[in-house]
Amino acid sequence: MATQNPEMLQTQFHQPHLGRTSLPHEAVAAGTNSSISVKATVTNFISRELMIKLMILQRDGIGEKTDQPVCSSSRPRGWGCDLRIRICDSGDFGETGAVLVQNEYRSEMFLKYIVLNGLPNGPIAFNCGSWVQSKFDDPEKRIFFSNKSYLPSQTPEGLKDLREKELASLRGNGEGERKTSDRIYDYDVYNDLGNPDSKSELGRPVLGGNENYPYPRRCRTGRPPCQTDPLSETRSGSFYVPRDEEFSDVKEASFITKTVDSVLHALKPSLETSLLDSNLGFPLFSDIDQLYYQGITIPKLKNPGLLQLILPRLVKAVSDAKDRLLKFETPAMFLKDKFSWLRDEEFSRQTLAGVNPYSIKLVMEWPLKSALDPDVYGPPESAITKELALEQKKLFIIDYHDLLLPYVSKVRQIEGTTLYGSRALFFLTPDCTLKPLAIELTRPPMDGKPQWKQVFTPGLEATDHWLWRFAKTHFLADDSGYHELVSHWLRTHCATEPYVIATNRQLSVMHPIYKLLHPHLRYTMQINALAREVLINADGIIETSFSTRKYSMELSSAAYDQQWRFDREALPADLINRGIAVEDPSASHGLKLLIEDYPFANDGLILWDALKQWVADYVNYYYKDASMVQSDPELQAWWTEIRTKGHEDKKDEPWWPVLQTPEDLIGIIATIAWVASAHHSAVNFGQYAFAAYFPNRPTIARTNMPSEDPTREGWKRFLDNPDFELLVCFPSQVQATKVIAILDVLSNHSPDEEYIGEYMEPAWGEEPDIKEAFERFSARLKELEVIIDARNADNSLKNRGGAGVVPYELLKPFSEAGVTGKEFLTASPSEVALGVKLQVHCMAEIHNN
Repeated sequence: MATQNPEMLQTQFHQPHLGRTSLPHEAVAAGTNSSISVKATVTNFISRELMIKLMILQRDGIGEKTDQPVCSSSRPRGWGCDLRIRICDSGDFGETGAVLVQNEYRSEMFLKYIVLNGLPNGPIAFNCGSWVQSKFDDPEKRIFFSNKSYLPSQTPEGLKDLREKELASLRGNGEGERKTSDRIYDYDVYNDLGNPDSKSELGRPVLGGNENYPYPRRCRTGRPPCQTDPLSETRSGSFYVPRDEEFSDVKEASFITKTVDSVLHALKPSLETSLLDSNLGFPLFSDIDQLYYQGITIPKLKNPGLLQLILPRLVKAVSDAKDRLLKFETPAMFLKDKFSWLRDEEFSRQTLAGVNPYSIKLVMEWPLKSALDPDVYGPPESAITKELALEQKKLFIIDYHDLLLPYVSKVRQIEGTTLYGSRALFFLTPDCTLKPLAIELTRPPMDGKPQWKQVFTPGLEATDHWLWRFAKTHFLADDSGYHELVSHWLRTHCATEPYVIATNRQLSVMHPIYKLLHPHLRYTMQINALAREVLINADGIIETSFSTRKYSMELSSAAYDQQWRFDREALPADLINRGIAVEDPSASHGLKLLIEDYPFANDGLILWDALKQWVADYVNYYYKDASMVQSDPELQAWWTEIRTKGHEDKKDEPWWPVLQTPEDLIGIIATIAWVASAHHSAVNFGQYAFAAYFPNRPTIARTNMPSEDPTREGWKRFLDNPDFELLVCFPSQVQATKVIAILDVLSNHSPDEEYIGEYMEPAWGEEPDIKEAFERFSARLKELEVIIDARNADNSLKNRGGAGVVPYELLKPFSEAGVTGKEFLTASPSEVALGVKLQVHCMAEIHNN
């Protein structure tokens, strides 16, 4: 007779609920020849039953019988309860590698974890973190594996079939419309941005799958085609993502587009009713200030409490008076120096330490020349003169000329917006700051007029000074659009979705590379789906508030076609490609920066090195040589699918990295992790600080330059009151207010956000070498916090601080909740949820007799 061996089975799960359980709980268990079965029944306060059935499988497929258990105790805990179960086992329990779960309740529940304690070799944990559907909706039992990682070749025999079965269930068969409860990952083109069945003018071209509009793939939803355009998918119902890609509870009560949608539904009708004219600009600059000082008086909201709940920091005051007062949080740069947006030094500094540090590059050839067809777009030579190039080794440029010029004539057919092909030239001074030299704006031949281009320079004379200010406004509107559509959306969200899909389709959750990637990719698909729903869709936030309007997503497709390359997405490769850095083995990080005081690059390279070293330590632990990489079928299928399915329109490009060695794998994983975390942090979390005061970064320029084909009346208005004409060029009151609300949400940190280096995945903690490597990584990130603080306090680094300057903290590893302008997240969310779910903690004691 075996000695008594108490064994604890612990589970934690959520069930959608608005109340708190306090009634008694029951538990029963049964045994079979192949498994141990545990059934827990919880009766909640509205007299429903929640049941979970756990089939515990041995890794070798052999199980033991058990006797009937008895319930020992239960107690409340948090938003749920603890449930204890006592089970008697008449044999050796053996080693467990997987658990089959069946939910016998009639609605889904969220199973957080299962832990077997008291086993001879120590506890076995199952970190589930997944929604389990009711057996009435999905009769298939769910498979959960223990936290231990296995390469395919190392999988125990008893788990091999389960491993493949689970992957097959996630791939689906590519047919039918997806249900919200599905867990299927598949690919499709972006054919759901338009809504032609609603209005013909809301039709949009399909992005992806055609040579005119190449694009990454999104998650397939399988919705039926539109009646008026069979190539487009209907936008009915919710935008499907696999069930486990949806936000957690807390994150759902703090993000983006569901929150954004709520904001707009609450705000837009009241704002437009209050303002009457949606095209009305701000009459005075002081009226802009009142957004933060006094707020906007709007008619009574239907649900002011909802607005305060979802944006507690943004909505500073919604009074109970007859007229409601909506007040926005004061942006950091406005709080520091409300006039800083006027200074050329700050204009230049933000190219290195603002929200779009990815566009500045070295001038590598002279004269500047367009690659566009001169018969269509006019003479290719820049109007910037040779004299400005005397110090060309110190010249840097942000160049949107060729990307934007093909859209100018089309955009100008839309009322209330305008566009130019633009470029800005900067000179690097001895103190490592940039000085703006010139902005060139170009209009192609159109409407019977020849090409128009003009170079604007900082001037002391009043007219030249004001023209320069207008030119900066137009350039900044272009930069804002490029930042949001390319630096942010395309590179960190859109191009990343194929990585998420392929990872779940081809890498088992048991695979160590899946466990390494998962924290970086978490929630990306949900954010992207919500963006398709209300941000980047036809007549959505982007189209109504940015200069490129209905052509915005087409522009992101053009950027993908002309600019996106996986081999240039890692930070060192990006800096070298832009001419900002050159390889130098004697320099820190192996790179010498041409702009020594480049806050984004300086902080980013420390972070990149730490991230890549962590990935290297992890990969080298599992892959000892090239043969292990080459013979891993899941890994090879994963990388092949990313290239040939996820980025199918670029599958034949020669620059894709090969995957033959551990070094190849380290570079690929580090690049994906960098883009999804640090790159995203750099372009996302400073948006409210720098752009919520929109004169600093307008999203749209609504009128042409005063010097372009000036009429007598228009030129006279400019000369008489340039201040007012600039306000007319800026976003309207409705546009500005919508964008401020969106930026608050995008820049916000939810209370439960996880930061790289802060949270150790359960699987990592079970391998001592991996645990030590993670702790070293975490320590490096804490050192980076100290380094960034020291750099920001260094008065010699003029791009990082000074009187009235917002310090550069966007790559600080950790952040408090709210709009802080700093953070380095595991994945791209800063998102919010509405709703509370019941937690139940189940404990089962198993005794051997």
